[in-house]
Amino acid sequence: MFDGKTLDGWKESPFAARGKVSIDRGTVVLGNGYMTGITWTKDFPTSNYEIRYEAARIQGSDFFGAVTFPVHTSFCTFVNGGWGGMVVGLSSLDLMDASENETMVLMNFNQGQWYSFRVRVTDDELVVSVDFYGRQVGLRPGEIENSKPMGFASYRTIGALRKIEYRLLSPTRDPGNK
Repeated sequence: MFDGKTLDGWKESPFAARGKVSIDRGTVVLGNGYMTGITWTKDFPTSNYEIRYEAARIQGSDFFGAVTFPVHTSFCTFVNGGWGGMVVGLSSLDLMDASENETMVLMNFNQGQWYSFRVRVTDDELVVSVDFYGRQVGLRPGEIENSKPMGFASYRTIGALRKIEYRLLSPTRDPGNK
């Protein structure tokens, strides 16, 4: 999805007070702004796929490579290092942010260190140990909507992204039959 040279297939997310998006040494750099991001402009699946990427917090203390992604007819965001730097989880489930729902995990993230992330959306497996069926899945109110259908963002932090890819997964059960 990212060739390491251009933003072909991506656009800068139209966040207010955003930082500059640039490419430096094979990485996408999300510059320091209120929220800065990129959004995929091509077709993207809504189920039975996996997103893999690496992200690093270059400077700052909040999320540095959050990914917004489709879940059937809705959208959700996997947050890494939010709410002051340590919260990891999904926003939003049943109208609760990652800092408020059962997906919240606290993790330390070192500046300048690369972290690998993988998000899977399937009809037959749990995602971040949460079954989405019967749950209200949505986005946190506000500008993160600009990341739909799939995009990355940082918040008051300089983040870097690389090795962005996705692959389709084979469904193994009917989503209507649990």
